[in-house]
Amino acid sequence: MNVPKRKPKRKPKAPKSTMKVPKHRPGGEISSGFLEGQLLLAMPRMSDKRFARSVIYMCAHSEEGAMGLIINQRADHITAPDLLERLGIETRSTNDEISGDVLSLSIQVGGPVETGRGFVLHSGDYFAEDSTLAIESGICLTATIDILKAIAAGQGPDKALLALGYAGWSPGQLESEIQANGWLSCPADPELVFGADLENKYARAMAKIGIDLSHLVNDAGHA
Repeated sequence: MNVPKRKPKRKPKAPKSTMKVPKHRPGGEISSGFLEGQLLLAMPRMSDKRFARSVIYMCAHSEEGAMGLIINQRADHITAPDLLERLGIETRSTNDEISGDVLSLSIQVGGPVETGRGFVLHSGDYFAEDSTLAIESGICLTATIDILKAIAAGQGPDKALLALGYAGWSPGQLESEIQANGWLSCPADPELVFGADLENKYARAMAKIGIDLSHLVNDAGHA
């Protein structure tokens, strides 16, 4: 979905969009060496400030490249009610109160690529046949406005976060960065992915692979 900029006295159109990601492998299985459905963790020496201490949920990874969403960087410049209002989606109930599902929707900076597009990472209890990508362990990705309408109407997924933009790698790029000790990886779980405590996600993800940040050094071979 495209997120329009605010224009006074005018409701912007809310066109559907589809995400551009590497092709999903049949059967949902991850081939050896691919990180689809896992978490990518930035090493402390990460020089690119956009990815410093980032936790990235990998939505797709194949020989064609990789695509993921940062899940621990809050988008402080916009709230869910404001974003849905820009998209022309009604967020208030009959008693003029904003839906609790809308208020609880986390808006995050998904990455530096196409920051004007929105991607909803969510639990598997919501599935749109033509627009939802089932990734792994009950975690799905939908990039059309329909899921936001469902959330506003109280008919959306139990767990969800909306990421603005995404992180993308060309063929072989991510593999090269991993070999250069730029990234670590660990298994993902819904509690960590959708948890509201963004500030501690990085430490919690590192702990999943037995790493105490207070003892971590920059060289992955000596962590």
